[in-house]
Amino acid sequence: MEITNEIREVCKNLPTPFLLLDLDILKDNYYKVKNVTTNNEVFYAVKANSHPRIVETLRDLGSSFDVASRGEIDLLLSLDVDPALISYGNTIKKEKDIAYAYQKGVNLFVLDSRMEAAKIARNAPGTNVFVRLEMSSTDSDWPLSKKFGTDIDHVKELLIYSRELGLKPLGISFHVGSQTYNKYKWKEAIVQAAEVFFDLKENYGIELNLLNLGGGMPVQHTRPIPTVEEISEVIRDSIDQSLDFVKNLRVLIEPGRSMVGNIGTLTSTVVLRSQKQQDEWVYLDAGVFHGLMETIENFRYEIIVDGKDDQETKIFTLAGPTCDSVDLIYDEVELAENITLDDLVYFKNTGAYTTGYASYFNGIEPPKVFILQDLI
Repeated sequence: MEITNEIREVCKNLPTPFLLLDLDILKDNYYKVKNVTTNNEVFYAVKANSHPRIVETLRDLGSSFDVASRGEIDLLLSLDVDPALISYGNTIKKEKDIAYAYQKGVNLFVLDSRMEAAKIARNAPGTNVFVRLEMSSTDSDWPLSKKFGTDIDHVKELLIYSRELGLKPLGISFHVGSQTYNKYKWKEAIVQAAEVFFDLKENYGIELNLLNLGGGMPVQHTRPIPTVEEISEVIRDSIDQSLDFVKNLRVLIEPGRSMVGNIGTLTSTVVLRSQKQQDEWVYLDAGVFHGLMETIENFRYEIIVDGKDDQETKIFTLAGPTCDSVDLIYDEVELAENITLDDLVYFKNTGAYTTGYASYFNGIEPPKVFILQDLI
């Protein structure tokens, strides 16, 4: 979201901290991701931002949804989402939650271990499953490779084991890492996926037809990024070259950050500027516990101080308002030299993984959410 004069005027009249969302940008993002391939099915990753207005907008556009918990399933059902359009995409699920999802009509589950396969078989007998392939995510800001997925030989074993348990093995998924800068990581993953598809067809009589591309498409912050269109070209070429032997291939994609990242602006207010020895500190009314959790891994947002875009800058330490030393946004960040008390500070493209992480820590309220279309 660009910080236009219209946006600035809207923001001046709202109590900080808050997240402002533009649903028109959301709609544009949906169609971009929908066109990754000609038969692409969009499963929005609800964890990125579960605001009901986002879900309703995507529901009305025809999106499906990727969930990680019973709570997210209940949210979708309360908003009249068809359970057949829900994928239970968390590889770590309680048995009672698997049973609950199955009873509600969810019929697509992921796994990456034998125990998870057995749990699904007991609680969702005969249902559809896919197995998550572990991927190196060294070219991303937020790697996911250690906690989720498994190696290619184990993927094959789990698909065979799932069939033995009476489940329906449909295919595989992968995730190249959140905020990935290397568009060829998708090619690397698809080539590995093709090996699984070919081996199971030729040697085990299992014909897979589902390829889940996961997420990972980046949003513009402080580094150059490949566009959705550039990544899509790599994906299409890789599928054409490596999976041309698969009949009726079903392609899924699970955008989170790329769907909602650039639809939001987190706005905060300066509550203190302080000199500490040789360092100058600026404190905001939002910090890592109130919307900026990803900065603890040095995730870099573009920051604008309202009315001081063209001022000289200097290096500050930027922190949040809580009584916790972890609440440090950036050790070093360039801000307007004359930043001071009550200045508005905009964090651009913060629609994803901000309010979802926010808490009431220290009794401080998390950022409120406002919809731009309701205010203009």
